[in-house]
Amino acid sequence: MWDERYSAEEYVYGTNPNKFLEANFSSIPKGKVLSLAEGEGRNAVFLAKQGNTVTAVDGSLVGLNKARKLAEENGVVIEFIQADLADYDLGENQWDGIVSIFCPLPSSVRKLLHKKVVAGLKPNGVFLLEAYTPDQLKHGTGGGNSVDVMQSKESLSLELAGLKFQHLIELEREIIEGIYHTGIGAVVQAIASKEISQP
Repeated sequence: MWDERYSAEEYVYGTNPNKFLEANFSSIPKGKVLSLAEGEGRNAVFLAKQGNTVTAVDGSLVGLNKARKLAEENGVVIEFIQADLADYDLGENQWDGIVSIFCPLPSSVRKLLHKKVVAGLKPNGVFLLEAYTPDQLKHGTGGGNSVDVMQSKESLSLELAGLKFQHLIELEREIIEGIYHTGIGAVVQAIASKEISQP
């Protein structure tokens, strides 16, 4: 599906960064940042332009090839990795920041990935996420039609136990991101950090 979607000549989700990420990137410590389900590169390029060392992971080689082109056009260097997020190893204490913007995974895969996120962050590392909630189904402005891939404050609180939330909110906002995300969207937004454990 994703190879087919990304095979269009235009950038189907646009080339500008996600608005929530753009407004809150400074909450992520500058350093090594991992972008999950990066697609065509818009968020990874933005993060690299802020001076981060960015790794972008996606399952679609077609999407990543467009992302490489976007990175070249913007004069930034990004490490691109084609991988299935069900199998991808995030390592332990590796990342200053991990970003997940509209990453629609089956809940069984997502729960395991979120455990890897908690382990993969460095102490004081930050996880930033925006995802559609089940309320998005009534809007039909993106995100597909499967509740199982959608997230909520409750699901994130459970799946990211071990992180401390600075920001966790469900809201409706206008989303203009290419041809597949256009209109009012029901989203959950999260910023959470990995606390340094006290001796």
